[in-house]
Amino acid sequence: MTEPAIDELIEAAISGNATDPFAFLGMHQHEETGAVEVRVMLPGAAGVAVLERESRKLRTTLQRVHADGFFAGVVIDAKKPFAYLLEITEADGTRRVTEDAFRFGPLLGEIDRHLLAEGNHWEIHKKLGCHLMAVDGVSGAHFAVWAPNAKRVSVVGSFNNWDGRRHPMRLHPGCGMWEIFVPEVALGDIYKFEILHRDGYLLPLKADPLAFQAQCPPATASVVADTTPFIWDDDDWMAKRAERGRIDQPISVYEVHLGSWRRDPDQPSRFLTYRELAELLVPYVKRMGFTHIELMPINEFPFYGSWGYQPISLFAPTARYGSLHDFKAFIEACHRAEIGVILDWVPGHFPSDSHGLAQFDGTHLYEHQDSRQGFHPEWNTLIYNYGRNEVSNFLINNALFWCERFHIDGLRVDAVASMLYLDYARKDGEWIPNEYGDNKNLEAIAFLRNMNEQLHERCPGVITIAEESTSWPAISRPVKRGGLGFDYKWNMGWMHDTLGYMKKDPIHRRYHHHGMTFGLVYAFAENFMLPLSHDEVVHMKGSLIGRMPGDTWQQFANLRAYYGFMWTHPGKKLLFMGGEFGQGREWNHDESLDWHQLDIHWHQGIHRLVADLNQVYQDTPALFQMDCEQDGFQWVKVDNKDESVFAFVRKGLRGAPPVLVICNFTPLPRGDWRFGVPQAGYYEEIINTDLEHYGGSNVNNLPGVTAEATPWDGLSHSVVVTLPPLSTLIFRMKSE
Repeated sequence: MTEPAIDELIEAAISGNATDPFAFLGMHQHEETGAVEVRVMLPGAAGVAVLERESRKLRTTLQRVHADGFFAGVVIDAKKPFAYLLEITEADGTRRVTEDAFRFGPLLGEIDRHLLAEGNHWEIHKKLGCHLMAVDGVSGAHFAVWAPNAKRVSVVGSFNNWDGRRHPMRLHPGCGMWEIFVPEVALGDIYKFEILHRDGYLLPLKADPLAFQAQCPPATASVVADTTPFIWDDDDWMAKRAERGRIDQPISVYEVHLGSWRRDPDQPSRFLTYRELAELLVPYVKRMGFTHIELMPINEFPFYGSWGYQPISLFAPTARYGSLHDFKAFIEACHRAEIGVILDWVPGHFPSDSHGLAQFDGTHLYEHQDSRQGFHPEWNTLIYNYGRNEVSNFLINNALFWCERFHIDGLRVDAVASMLYLDYARKDGEWIPNEYGDNKNLEAIAFLRNMNEQLHERCPGVITIAEESTSWPAISRPVKRGGLGFDYKWNMGWMHDTLGYMKKDPIHRRYHHHGMTFGLVYAFAENFMLPLSHDEVVHMKGSLIGRMPGDTWQQFANLRAYYGFMWTHPGKKLLFMGGEFGQGREWNHDESLDWHQLDIHWHQGIHRLVADLNQVYQDTPALFQMDCEQDGFQWVKVDNKDESVFAFVRKGLRGAPPVLVICNFTPLPRGDWRFGVPQAGYYEEIINTDLEHYGGSNVNNLPGVTAEATPWDGLSHSVVVTLPPLSTLIFRMKSE
């Protein structure tokens, strides 16, 4: 190496422009002279000596080549490179002995690099990011990141004074990955990546896209986490969870925002921790009879007001509620209580915060370059480039990560419609048609299909649920049958139509009868879940109870009747927290739910009803076994517009007792009404939303009614019942 070349490399190291640091820093043997030379960049050091690693014998003292901290020297008596240590004298005169990061070779293997470049590596979270490990008996951390267009990438953090000149990384040009093993990095250290744009200027410091842990916002650094596999105590649940998510099983989901479900009453601004939630939320959900908890996004996110739907660190549970092990303990508590856990997952967009994925290496790496594809006008966020193999691989790995590492039982995929349509929320001229000239996002379709196939193959029993609001066909059909591969789809049309009906004054409901019946026209086109989610109690929509018409008695009667209709309608169930006791005000993410309302008998009645509906639902196969099949449902009265009365039969498999459901959506009680039933027998009144126990007027048919051999409503037998006002009745044929 000629002197001018050395001078240029020294200048590059000092200025932070070293693009191939491992070729220059560390110990090297001169090709021509055979001399062994050591070069280090240690800003702030007063002196550096080279010691033999085993004996700690002094081999040479390095000379300060530049005042900014570049040291170099020849080990005169060395015939070849050897294992060494650096003894550093700090400016205050203290000394410390440490390893040199530049003596360690690459750790990313050839196969890993090949699969990463190809976009088919299904365990990238085990290779990229930060992993504590020992190399050659030396403890430290391995850092790796994808930034193919960067001129230089350094890891900076609490262990190197956030100085990018200390630990510039090694580039693997074929796959665009940078890596370095840094000795002595420890659990809890914080770090980011310092990236030099190819045009020579520094980008804002970037959080690690694959960090397992992040600082609690508003801090933005990544945290060195424990990446060793967890030791789990949920074998019983994992062995049978595949049964719990099947379409012939009851699924009743309680949707939760962890930060506002409940707060510490003595410190209203303090979040409950994952472990406190395990002690309070889990037994509550169990008592209420829900089968699953759905968590609004808990991937680390900077803006609390986004509720998690604008995540930054997709692989890190938010630190707002505790540590990785705390979150794992919460999942275990759910599983011990036989409650599944579903995560809201957001692969549709990400925020443009400077420390995140936006222009990660100075280019549009994760997002589309063209704003007509890469910018989301509705949410002011960026859209992933699904056509880039590495990006698709990153997202699918994230889905696998949650289900494999944290034993998550399902993913509810947010905003699927925004992914499927190129013109979503865009005007003419603001979007780019696909190669066939239409508005289908072919790359997003391929990504969703691949994600579902990989997840179902690698994590048997995990379910996926699409939040999709259009008539896109076959969303919940297998990929091999031309579908997108989801297990379930949120039935947004049902939610919109039925809530629209319930808002009407009962005197006007006769003109909107179709709002309650139209959903059955398409109810079996998909595997549906009926959602009354957080979206229905925000943005000035008010609470569910607040949308019901009439005086207080009628409002609560309407909501009870509506819940009875929902729990008996074909489709799995989802209810957002607070709905189970009829919270009176719109949800506020900055405050606890209004638990004090449970001191009021109206709210107590709703609370008891939801728990009883969940219990009856799970105990009654006719209400869930054929949820997704036409043969499991039969209208009894569908066109009684003037009285706003609906009746239908639900049927199960293998001779399960049938169920008759009757809804009266007017405040008038009606006596001696005859309804058809499919067979003879005694029909027990197992739910009556008008019972005094629930806050109603107690008009009832207890304990039940006997079917007569009088054909009615096209059925062979019939029963005569009294209809309470604003109510839903559930009759189950009693088994012999």
